[in-house]
This record gives sequence, structure tokens and C-alpha cells, in this order.
Amino acid sequence: MADLVKDFNDYRSKMNEKILGDDNKVIKRIFNLDTNTYAEGALDTKTKELMGLVASAVLRCDDCIKYHLETCYKLGVNKAEMMEAMSVATLVGGTIVIPHLRRAYEFWEALEGGE
Repeated sequence: MADLVKDFNDYRSKMNEKILGDDNKVIKRIFNLDTNTYAEGALDTKTKELMGLVASAVLRCDDCIKYHLETCYKLGVNKAEMMEAMSVATLVGGTIVIPHLRRAYEFWEALEGGE
């Protein structure tokens, strides 16, 4: 299951490098804005990442969900906190979010090194 995390990160890194290598000013600014949005501020980084996770789930973006899950995991978010955030996302987004909840749960297990 760890391949799930590795494969995601390898692909994301490869494609980000190619995209940013094209030297498009607008794309670079959007990437920079995204990075700066999640920096420590009035809200701590952990809270911002959980907010990003919820928004990504509601918008049904599996890549974004995986990114925020991994960042949350690295910031010390525990499974109960992650599931509470995903429960908010499922309530707000409706039952259409459930397939993304399944994949998020699977990715979290991979982050934990489990099956």
C-alpha cells in the first residue's frame, strides 16, 4: 500500500517540474499563492490544511485530497481528526463525496503503513 503514496508523490513531482519548467508567470504565481496560503498565520498550518482537505473533498479533487492528507499526516493530525474533517466534508458535499471518502481512507491507511 505504500506504493500508493510513492506513486502519487512521484507523479506529482514529475509533472510539477515539467509544468513549472515551462516558465509560465501566471502558473508560477498560482503555485506560489497556494504555498503561501497554507503558511502559518492567524490560523495555524494544521487548521489550514484540514480546511484544505475539507474543501478538496467537497470539490471532489482526489489529487488535492491526497496532498492535504499527506501534509496533515506530516503535521501530526491523527486519524480521528482526519475522519472528523472528512465527516464535515461529507455532510457539506453530500453523499457524492462518499467515493472520495473511501479513497481518502485508503490513502490514510497507506500513510500509516497499513493495509
